[in-house]
Amino acid sequence: MSSPALPWLRPEWPVSTRVRAGMTTRVGGVSTGPFASLNLGHGSGDAQLAVEENRRRTAAALALPGAPHWLRQVHGTRALQAPFEGTPEADAAWTCQAGVVCVVQAADCLPVLLCDESATVVAAAHAGWRGLAGGVLESTVSALPVPPARLMAWLGVAI
Repeated sequence: MSSPALPWLRPEWPVSTRVRAGMTTRVGGVSTGPFASLNLGHGSGDAQLAVEENRRRTAAALALPGAPHWLRQVHGTRALQAPFEGTPEADAAWTCQAGVVCVVQAADCLPVLLCDESATVVAAAHAGWRGLAGGVLESTVSALPVPPARLMAWLGVAI
């Protein structure tokens, strides 16, 4: 089954072409009612089959190189290295491996993408006010195996 093209935002930042990043909108999915249309959250109360189809469409539209590593976000400060199994509780994911897809979900919270200038490490952090106050960005930067001065950040759309 093919998927229609989904509108998405591409960060404009001076990173290597090896780093790919994007932010979806709510357009182009199959969810209905209060979840319409591109709801990607399993914990939202939406029909699980609709969320899975929305995630499939997103992966296809963005031509992701692998399956996304989803998190159960809790407005905390935990940053995990991907790949990992399952859907762990954390608010940031990072990797040094090519083809590993780190994702975070945000509604009114701030999605923050990090990358070093050599494109050897990437991270995605979910930064709501609780996470920001608790230090989710500091925890994420501390987890990365590169000096903070070598990092660049892209701040996604937020309320």
